[in-house]
Amino acid sequence: MHADLIVTNARVLTMDTDSPRAEAVAVAGDRILAVGNRAEIEALAGPDTRVIDAGGRTVLPGFVESHLHLVLGGAELSHLQLVGLHGFDALRDAFRAFSAAHPDRPLLMAQGAHYGIIDGPMTRAALDAMLPERPIAIMAHDHHTVWANTLALREAGILHGLATPHGHEVVMGDDGMATGELREFEAFGPVMALGGEARINLGIATGGEPEHWPDDAERAIDKAKVLRGLQHCAAHGITSMVNMDGNRYTLAILREMQEEGNLLARVKVPFHFKPHMTLAELDRASAMTREFDDGWLSSGFVKLFMDGVIDSGTAFMLNDYPDTPGHRSEPLFAPERFKEIAIEIDRRGLQIAVHAIGDGAVRTTIDGYEAAQFANGRRDSRHRIEHIELIDPADIARLGTLGITASLQPPHPPAAMDFPMQPTMDKIGRARWKDAYLCATLARAGAPVAFASDWPVADVSALRGIRAALTRPAYPGAVDERLDLMDTLRAYTAGGAWAAHRDHVTGTLRPGLAADLVMLDCDIEARRPEEIDAGAVLLTVCGGRITHDAVA
Repeated sequence: MHADLIVTNARVLTMDTDSPRAEAVAVAGDRILAVGNRAEIEALAGPDTRVIDAGGRTVLPGFVESHLHLVLGGAELSHLQLVGLHGFDALRDAFRAFSAAHPDRPLLMAQGAHYGIIDGPMTRAALDAMLPERPIAIMAHDHHTVWANTLALREAGILHGLATPHGHEVVMGDDGMATGELREFEAFGPVMALGGEARINLGIATGGEPEHWPDDAERAIDKAKVLRGLQHCAAHGITSMVNMDGNRYTLAILREMQEEGNLLARVKVPFHFKPHMTLAELDRASAMTREFDDGWLSSGFVKLFMDGVIDSGTAFMLNDYPDTPGHRSEPLFAPERFKEIAIEIDRRGLQIAVHAIGDGAVRTTIDGYEAAQFANGRRDSRHRIEHIELIDPADIARLGTLGITASLQPPHPPAAMDFPMQPTMDKIGRARWKDAYLCATLARAGAPVAFASDWPVADVSALRGIRAALTRPAYPGAVDERLDLMDTLRAYTAGGAWAAHRDHVTGTLRPGLAADLVMLDCDIEARRPEEIDAGAVLLTVCGGRITHDAVA
């Protein structure tokens, strides 16, 4: 049998523990045909085989992006990007230039601001001083807070407040008007709707479906945003992803894209369970699982938010925030109710993924998973906790004992890459720095580890994530939380595939598995860690299809 594609003269890191290294890979159709030395692989070439000489560059399994928001990320590529900007003047100038370049947009939306970007409170008055004549809004880098100017608040109908579910808040001032700070999705949803993005935010905001099924033109708009996101991911070597927000509509437009030949990666989409829902709503999760279940598009899991984020004080803590005595926030699901929910999801054979930032949220989630195991018996559930930014030492060993996956994002720890130490670490308090943003500690305790970016919170580039994982500083009083290069690569490939129940399809370069691979422009083992993200992806292959080709 002849190969369709051969990549040879490479430093192949297979992530297959039985045969970890090779020199060449052959692809036939949508499968890996063979992995081995140059001579035996090159012998599989036929007259129509494309042969790529890697020149000693690294080839490894396609990156598995274990936690991202594909639809949001695709939409946000056209927004104003603020990463790296700091100060009132810089922000004002960026908005004014963006306004001039986009005179017809109903909302000027910016992305990527850290909480101290203007060295003072981000209020509607501050934003009015930048650009009062057009609606403008800024999304915090963590996507849990939006700041809007007066015009945006007025046009969204929330200048004088909004009734929101627990955990979501339009922050009000002493004057009885909104300050401009909008915490969590149902608070800033009306502002996002000004920009025409309410429909694609439903999967993360409410877990519901569009009020009317979008027509062909509306679906075409949404699919174009998704395609931009998929192309962006392919350029960074992503061949498989777990989309951490979604609903049946998300799956439906992805299925249309699959039928149109535009699904450039394997995508897993959850049913998003919200606090207002009853257990009967899980019938929708089971139905999505039955309807979407192939090697490219699937569901099979339920996503929940247990809390918010540290910077806005909405992460659920076991102890008071050091800067706010008496405040710990509250979980979005009371502990006993979450146990009931976890037991029912697990009983249905579905996976669970819970956003848990504070140590109180992490403990509540672990307790729920433990209750599910006790009620239903232990199975290969691979339940996950997303982020784990703070954990009580007493809970560390429980992850390994219960087989809970630690789904972590290397660029997120303050000072690791894009985000400064403050104000996040002040909110945690120096006494707890040793318990914050653990990685190596969790791995040593036996927790399976999967890495991701949480794009668009951080750049989807796995190379940036690898650099962050390898170069992050140790906080004073804490241990070094870095994994080594091979364990880091495994967390972005085989570990991510395992965490998504896809290790039978992808994550390793082994004959018979899906032909998902990436070729870098360097020998990653020879590159200094701080220079890894200066590299690029030259080739991305997903299911035998070349989705990104920058080979000279």
